Amino acid sequence: MSDLPIISVTELVETLREVVETALPPCTVEGELSNCRRSPAGHWYLTLKDETAEIRAVIWRSTAAGLRFEPQDGMSVLATGGLQVYVARGTCQFIIRHLQPQGVGELELAFRQMKEKLAAEGLFDPERKRPLPRIPRRIALVTSPTGAAVRDMIQVIVRRWPAARILIVPVPVQGKEAAGRIAEALRSVTHLPEIDVVITGRGGGSLEDLWAFNEEIVARAIVECPVPVVAAVGHETDVSIADLAADRRALTPSEAAELVVPARGELRGQLLQLARRLERSLAGRLEQMRLRLSALRSRPVLTRPHLLTDDRRRHLDELAERGRQAVDQMLERRRLHLAALSAALDALSPLRVLSRGYSLTTHPDGTLITSADQVNADETICTRLADGEITSVVVSAARSDPPGGIPS
Repeated sequence: MSDLPIISVTELVETLREVVETALPPCTVEGELSNCRRSPAGHWYLTLKDETAEIRAVIWRSTAAGLRFEPQDGMSVLATGGLQVYVARGTCQFIIRHLQPQGVGELELAFRQMKEKLAAEGLFDPERKRPLPRIPRRIALVTSPTGAAVRDMIQVIVRRWPAARILIVPVPVQGKEAAGRIAEALRSVTHLPEIDVVITGRGGGSLEDLWAFNEEIVARAIVECPVPVVAAVGHETDVSIADLAADRRALTPSEAAELVVPARGELRGQLLQLARRLERSLAGRLEQMRLRLSALRSRPVLTRPHLLTDDRRRHLDELAERGRQAVDQMLERRRLHLAALSAALDALSPLRVLSRGYSLTTHPDGTLITSADQVNADETICTRLADGEITSVVVSAARSDPPGGIPS
């Protein structure tokens, strides 16, 4: 058996860690990210690689909290940190203390990522934007109380519309705490009475100075604010996430003040113009009514109303006379028709025949006797005359030959 020393696995890995961690001081590694994954605890696990090699890397939560952007697969970076041996598994990994993207600045990359994320959620959609009130009663300024921007906004508002009431909600506009304070102030508007519109922003500065208005928490607070929000961040060339999320973007704080209140002189001119238009409209309407009244006054129905009643009276008389004549004519026609019917009925009446000397002989049951063959001797018969009836008994019945006929 060899005389070589025998050591445990732990001792072997501990020796490896001592050699690795002391042999290579902290350094900056250029490479490409892959397998990026964020754990529920907030740590980032990823791989640093180049064309021929790769190594596992970790960004602990404390470091990741300071990143302005999210690591993504394929991103070229400069990673500053050092090697560390994980004793429990005997593996070596690179602990990243600072991560900087290559080809584009860290803040620029963070801005692009945040813009894409919130745009995909619809926070920048024009359909979501709310109109500004025409004449706000109370305006909240969420900004630094000591900056030049707040003085410019107050001056413009007071000059253009002195009746507006201004409430300053003081917040820091740069630094680590700025974004959280701005978002908190925007959410507090719900508890402020009679606020009609909010202006938030600051004067110009570097991208780093303006960064609080690029934070996600501020953009979401602007969208959730119960009243319209105007963002005025930096100068004309500066575009922030807050500008994109706001209901209205102003190029400067002074322009924001001009957007939220009308100019007193301009409004007075508009009111005078409306008054003149109303006056002309009323004058035209009155002239139309005067002409119409004049035309009505000249009509005969108003100048000589008795003519209308006389015409109507004569017309009614004519209708009455025509109606009376029509009734008389109809009654005459009915009378003549009835007389003709009476004459026809009288000509056909059996009583008319009887009055000329004829009679009708019937059996007691009313059966008409038209032949001697219909009666027998000793039978009772009834004879109807024009002026009465005769009841008789048949002595004999014999049929006689018709005149000029041949005896049967």
